[in-house]
Amino acid sequence: MSERMTRSRTGKSPSKPQNPGFVETPGRRKSSRKSIIPVGDSTPETTPEPEGLKNSISFDLKQGNGIAKANGNGYANGSANGHTNGSANGHANGHANGHANGDTKVRNRKSSVSEHENWGPRDTSGEREFGGSFGMGAMMIGFPALMYYMWIGAYFYDGKFPTPTDGQTYGEFFQHMWNLVKTEAYPNNRAWQIYWFFGLMQMAFYMLLPGVYRKGKPLPNLGMKQLDYYCSAMWSFYTTIAIAVTLHFTGVFKLYTLIEEFGHIMSVAIISGFLCSIIAYVSALFRGKGIRMTGWPIYDLFLGAELNPRLFGILDFKMFLEVRIPWFILFFLSLGTCFKQYEEYGYVSAEAIFLLFAHWTYANACAKGEHLIITTWDMYYEKLGFMLIFWNMAGVPLSYCHCTLYIANHHPSEYQWPVWVPVLLGIGYAGVYYIWDTTNSQKNQFRQEERGVVEERTTFPYFRYGRIANPRTIPTKRGNKILADGWYGKARKIHYTCDVYFAVSWGLITGFQSPFPWFYSVFFTGMILHRANRDIQKCKKNYGEAWVEYEKMVPYLFIPGVF
Repeated sequence: MSERMTRSRTGKSPSKPQNPGFVETPGRRKSSRKSIIPVGDSTPETTPEPEGLKNSISFDLKQGNGIAKANGNGYANGSANGHTNGSANGHANGHANGHANGDTKVRNRKSSVSEHENWGPRDTSGEREFGGSFGMGAMMIGFPALMYYMWIGAYFYDGKFPTPTDGQTYGEFFQHMWNLVKTEAYPNNRAWQIYWFFGLMQMAFYMLLPGVYRKGKPLPNLGMKQLDYYCSAMWSFYTTIAIAVTLHFTGVFKLYTLIEEFGHIMSVAIISGFLCSIIAYVSALFRGKGIRMTGWPIYDLFLGAELNPRLFGILDFKMFLEVRIPWFILFFLSLGTCFKQYEEYGYVSAEAIFLLFAHWTYANACAKGEHLIITTWDMYYEKLGFMLIFWNMAGVPLSYCHCTLYIANHHPSEYQWPVWVPVLLGIGYAGVYYIWDTTNSQKNQFRQEERGVVEERTTFPYFRYGRIANPRTIPTKRGNKILADGWYGKARKIHYTCDVYFAVSWGLITGFQSPFPWFYSVFFTGMILHRANRDIQKCKKNYGEAWVEYEKMVPYLFIPGVF
């Protein structure tokens, strides 16, 4: 049932890329440029529907579903479940479907827009996620409380869990905790200046630095319009590094100030997350931009009201928050830690260097793959609410960083491994990164070429194995194809294995003296295992015999030859 597919089998010949690797600025965009639709890193690894199934779909937006009118323009849609945090590394789970073509109206068919999607102004599903308003309200209180608890443990309890001391009542204990927050995490003017100077600078860089344009998925609530997305994160990342290093060595702003003022900056980030969530919610209601609203304020605030809020028509707030704020901050915390160690000890520990390398590769990958998040579930379907705003502005950068905080606040002798351990972890990390990077690249290049688009970004680091010529595929009953070649011909969820290695290594490099550096490792590994199980069940349901054949062809789930 599997087949070796060539480009001629698709009905199109891939066109030669124009200006490969060329970087456009907003002012140099060509109006005659073809629409280019990169597909996010989706699971399962399927292709768009073949030419025979190309149809168009119109929607009754009041009900959130309906029938389509063709516009004659090719587009890709599907369901995907993004990696949040982020990630902007293109980790989306779902399927990509069809191109629109012709004037035929089709009802009740496997269309490119899922029948479960709701694009109307009201939420008609009757479902309530995360325990409804009560559960979401609890999370809105619990997230910041957990962040403060871990910060207090990291800075004032030697990395241990804060607990009452001998003879201290719980009332006295909580009063002590509150006093620490009021005094050591007060959102002072300096913290506001640091956080928002960085944020506003990133907004300016987003719009002004060189980048590339990409097309998003057709949005039913906008009459199947495809929004343009400007991707300039790579230039933003390295421009910011150059500025930060210059400010540090000139003494204008020592980068380890981020470590020393961490509590104050964290409070500013938490408050900013709440304020921006409220502003986004109220603004959407005032302008009549709400979609899938329930009428329950806490619930709607948490999930958001508006789908694609923008500034000046170019800065997409969701895409801005996915990459630049969380992962850039995480990297600069690690860089500041290295500078701090050098000034205090005259050298930088191998463990600190490992974390700097790990966080650089992750931030760089998110920046170079920014164009791949455009078709993820977060960008396509999720609204801009507290969940996305707070987690990216505060939760990810200031809770995933506890491995760095432990290294920064303890002498190397307290966590130092034999030299061969960080060296071995580093070599392993580089190898796993290569697999992770090329895995995602293979999938996304595969999808683009199936649409007749050959446009391969050669952003650093570029790996040739990121593209598989004439890949082996398995056709499905839905008209799609499952990619069963390259890394996906060795293990079905090999990209998740890489994610788990990254997460565990961040904690392992710090040792076992503190639980907080392991927060990200435990949290993320649990999430990945849950996601993998969910993906498998979804794929079995959607692709039936084709997925069974894929499991027989590729029997290993996570590690080739092992499991």
